[in-house]
Amino acid sequence: MLMKKAKSTLSSVLLVCLSLIWLSPIYIILANSFKSRDEMYVNPLGMPVKFSLEYYSGAMEKMNFLRAFGVSLVITIVSVAIIVVLCAMAAWMMARSNGKLSKAIYYTLILTMLIPFQTLMMPLMQEMNSLEKLLGIQIKDTIGGLIFMYIGFGAGMGVFMFYGFVKGSLPRTLEEAAIIDGCNTWQLFWRVVFPLMKPTIITLVILDVIWIWNDYLLPSLTLKSASNRTIPIGTQIFFGQYTIEWNMAMAALMLTIIPVVVFYLCAQKHIVKGVAAGAVKG
Repeated sequence: MLMKKAKSTLSSVLLVCLSLIWLSPIYIILANSFKSRDEMYVNPLGMPVKFSLEYYSGAMEKMNFLRAFGVSLVITIVSVAIIVVLCAMAAWMMARSNGKLSKAIYYTLILTMLIPFQTLMMPLMQEMNSLEKLLGIQIKDTIGGLIFMYIGFGAGMGVFMFYGFVKGSLPRTLEEAAIIDGCNTWQLFWRVVFPLMKPTIITLVILDVIWIWNDYLLPSLTLKSASNRTIPIGTQIFFGQYTIEWNMAMAALMLTIIPVVVFYLCAQKHIVKGVAAGAVKG
């Protein structure tokens, strides 16, 4: 009995220590976002002498925060919405089809999750250049072009999660009953299948929102105009070649973190249920 209690106490202490280590970068960013440059150099780990929003307002003005926030919001919402709908449709049809072609497409999409993005950077840009010449339209340095790329990179995980849910948690009898009642394929998906996918939808939305909102590398490759900058791209204005405005940079980073943290806290209760539902494979 004492041994079990000691193990439980030790586990709790270990978890608390790991949590503090995990949260320490957030504390450093938050504390230094209120400090002057001199105070930050003298005492980078301590609490600020006074709390002022001076550096937050300065960072918002310098990085054109409202414009960058709007661009990030549009890219995130549109990309996630399209990924969810297309992946749900594709995964449902693949799961209900026993054909070799469906399985080949499914496993190909799964394999794309194993390829590091860094290995695709140069081929991606070359393909976008070729596609621009072929279609005669601009893809790079446009919000629509970036959304198009996000859909491609997000398809693998989306199909994987929805496929697992359909195979493991969606009874075929419900679909058969709906067909008997007169539903066609389109009505069957939107009225029966898609609403039942809610746990997996919420989980995928949370993961994709965190990914797209915080992504720096892909927007930095494709968006060059100042009017198209996302929030992560906007923060680079504080990191110059010879000097870094650390206090404003910390304030800008907090402004980047806050929206996605609030979104996650509002939806976190659904994530475990959604992952568990999508983890069952048939």
